[in-house]
Amino acid sequence: MKKLLVYLRGYRRECVLGPLFKLLEASFELIIPLIVADIIDRGIPAGDRGYIAARVLLMAALGLTGFLSAVTAQYFAARAAIGFSTRLRHALMRHIQSLSHANLDALGTSTLITRMTSDVNQLQSGVNMCLRLLLRSPFVVFGAMVMAFTIDVRCALLFVAVILALCVIVFSIMLITLPQYRAVQGQLDSVTAATRENLSGVRVLRAFCKEDAEVEKFGRRNATLTRMQLFVGRISASMNPLTYVVINAAVIALLHTGAVRVSLGTLTQGDVVALYNYMSQILVELIKMANLIILLTKAWACGDRVSAVLDVRPAQQDGALTLPDEARGSVAFEDVSMRYAGAGADALEHVTLRVRPGETIGIIGGTGSGKTTLVNLIPRFYDATGGRVLVGGVDVRELRKDALRAAVAVVPQKAVLFKGTIRGNLRWGNPDATDEELYQALATAQALDVVRAKPDGLDAVVEQGGRNFSGGQRQRLTIARALVKRPDILILDDSASALDYATDASLRRAIRQMDRRPTTFIVSQRTASVRFADRILVLEDGCVAGIGTHEALLDTCPIYREIHESQYGSEEGSRHGR
Repeated sequence: MKKLLVYLRGYRRECVLGPLFKLLEASFELIIPLIVADIIDRGIPAGDRGYIAARVLLMAALGLTGFLSAVTAQYFAARAAIGFSTRLRHALMRHIQSLSHANLDALGTSTLITRMTSDVNQLQSGVNMCLRLLLRSPFVVFGAMVMAFTIDVRCALLFVAVILALCVIVFSIMLITLPQYRAVQGQLDSVTAATRENLSGVRVLRAFCKEDAEVEKFGRRNATLTRMQLFVGRISASMNPLTYVVINAAVIALLHTGAVRVSLGTLTQGDVVALYNYMSQILVELIKMANLIILLTKAWACGDRVSAVLDVRPAQQDGALTLPDEARGSVAFEDVSMRYAGAGADALEHVTLRVRPGETIGIIGGTGSGKTTLVNLIPRFYDATGGRVLVGGVDVRELRKDALRAAVAVVPQKAVLFKGTIRGNLRWGNPDATDEELYQALATAQALDVVRAKPDGLDAVVEQGGRNFSGGQRQRLTIARALVKRPDILILDDSASALDYATDASLRRAIRQMDRRPTTFIVSQRTASVRFADRILVLEDGCVAGIGTHEALLDTCPIYREIHESQYGSEEGSRHGR
């Protein structure tokens, strides 16, 4: 939590002025009971209306000045709190973007969303209230006690006893609730994860008629969260009644002691009223402090969760080299093995392959054979756990990530478009691309008809996730986005699965005919998508089962022949293969 205070550095002035104005307000508040006592002891017995009016006007002036001080303090506190949360969110997002895919897999999307939203909001509220009340409430409490000592020492001892008792209550409850609030935020992660899964997979749920089951599952998680919140809420809620009991018992004792001492002539009626007002001020401030401590307890737990994310060190260290101008599109896998964190076996084992610039490599294999894992090693989404991956003759671990990924364009299995326009989405890889370059990429990606069908053309609106486009349209637009980047290496990771055979064939033909032909990796389940590649890599359980052309593999690789015949039949497969 302490590490997060660095994000308040730019708001030192606000962090000083906010509490100072609150202390100024509190000082005026501590003077009021003395003025009331003065009116009771001097103004009322003497019947001096002028004196009473002057004292009333003085109280009004103090009240107005205190109000202005409070508003000013709130302004500075809010400015610091909002600035703190803004900087923290920026730092958190920047840090998350620096993490590797392995780090993100370990953390999980739902917990990152919760920590960037709910947890940071709790921290913002904690900072705001801390600047407003952390100094003011103790100042009023101890100030009221000191003022009570100036009036009567014996009665003031009650204040000491009350403050000690209330401190025990407040800090005991804080120690009990702190771990509970951490657990509540952790369960909130679980509820967020369930919500995210249901919303993103709503079509699958409906297709399998699992709505009721998922509602029940969500209900169980939400009920657990509710029980945890109720438990810690009950403990926190006990603070107010306990403080009221202690304070009201002290008020009774104060009035009894004060009445006796008034009868003895050692105290005036005004002094008793002043002491009662100071006791009331202590009551109000301690209730505020109790609520503040509850809020700070929540904020502390949330701060630890945010700090835990910021403490995660990227699993990958950035290199220092840039790609050489010669052989920029060459790729080499040298005895590469890859195992995901926590996995029981390697996803890839001893893969060796050298690819020349401009060559087209098809990658095929059964589900879970390691096709996507292999191509993810090229832009260094993951690091190989054994062997080396070289791009342009340089180990990718020695290259700067921005330089490496500027030369690589990846079209993932799931086509992702972002809210905005078609033009804005296409320019992700090349912000300065002209309309001519955009149309050229669209033509190569067989997506011209998608744009021409829209009245606004390139300025047509793309809704969140591209939900106003079909699956095939999204895939073609994401391929066009990659081509606009004019990469040295193009990775098509099963990115034509929603395209018909004719469109898929036209796409591959257009890529082969590009003026500046990139080194292309085509990952597919269909032999028709890879048959015209210069070479085809066949993977089976993470191992290389064969490398060669379509015709050669039909003769020498049983696995490739089996895949091909399963799609075309044995006789038809032979005609297609030859």
